[in-house]
Amino acid sequence: MPVEELEDRVILTDTNDSNTNLTILKYGATIISWQHQGHEKLWLSKAAKLDGSNPVRGGIPLVFPIFGKQKDANHPTAKLPQHGFARNNTWEFLGQTKENPPTVQFGLGPEQLSEETRQQWNYDFTLILTISLSKDKLNQSIEVENTGSVPFEFNWLFHTYYHVEDITDVLVNNLADIACYDQLIAEDYKEKAPVISFHEEFDRIYRNISPKRTIQIVDKGNVLYNLHRTNLQDSVVWNPWTKKAQGMSDFEPKDGFHNMLCVEPGHVSSMVVLPPREKWSGEQEIEIGGEIKVQANIYE
Repeated sequence: MPVEELEDRVILTDTNDSNTNLTILKYGATIISWQHQGHEKLWLSKAAKLDGSNPVRGGIPLVFPIFGKQKDANHPTAKLPQHGFARNNTWEFLGQTKENPPTVQFGLGPEQLSEETRQQWNYDFTLILTISLSKDKLNQSIEVENTGSVPFEFNWLFHTYYHVEDITDVLVNNLADIACYDQLIAEDYKEKAPVISFHEEFDRIYRNISPKRTIQIVDKGNVLYNLHRTNLQDSVVWNPWTKKAQGMSDFEPKDGFHNMLCVEPGHVSSMVVLPPREKWSGEQEIEIGGEIKVQANIYE
C-alpha cells in the first residue's frame, strides 16, 4: 500500500520499490525516516522525542514563523520559542492527493494551536504541506496563506538532517561566491572556498542563492544528494561538532555529529511579508546520486 495512515504517523512507499519509503510524524509533520532502497538517508537522534513532548531532533523539522529566536523584543514573533511553532504542534493529515508518485498533504492552522501559542502569535493563517516520494527523489512544498485581514511576517525553513558515513569525508558544492553570515563569529562575508569541508563546528547562513544553483553533498567523489530549491533563497549549513553536541540533551549518541549534516533551504535572511488573502510557497526537492556539477557565477 503506497500510503498508510497510523495513529501518530503516515508512511509513504514507492510504488515500484517496497524498500523505498518515508515515515512522517503527524507531530510537526516531521519526516523522521527516508529509506532509499533499504538505506536510511536522514539522521535521527537516538534520543529524539517522537511522542509529541518536544520537537524532533533529526529528520526534517519545519521552521515557521521564526528562524532561531527573534532578537527584536517588539516583533510579533518575539514571544515564540526558538524556530516557532510548526515543528511542535500536531498537523492534520489531509490525505493522499496523487497515486504515482505517492503524494500526501498535511495542514496546520490556528485551530491546531494551543491557546498559549495563539496568544503569542495571533494571526489567521493556513499552512499546506505537500510531500511526495519517487524512485530517487523526495519533494516537499509548503504553501502559506494569510487568511486574515492584516499582514504578517514570517520565516520558513526545511531543517533537513542528512545521514552521512563520516562528516570529515563530506564536501558541500556550489556555494562559492555566495554571501553568508557566519553565526559562530557573527560576521558577514562572501564564501571563498571552492567547496565546503567540515573539521570543526560549522554554522552559516548562505543568502540569496540563485535558484539555478544545485547544492550538492559529496562523499569521496560520489554525489550523495542534490538539493533543488524553488522560492527558497537561503540555505543554512550546520554541524554542531563536539562541544555543541554535548550540550544538547536530545542529541545521541554524542559523537553522532560524525554521521550528520544539516543543509537547510529556506527564507531566513529576511522575513516574507504576506498581505491579507495572499499566498506564498516554497519547495525543496532532494535527488539522490548523479554527477558532480560545478557551478559558479560565470554560469549564472
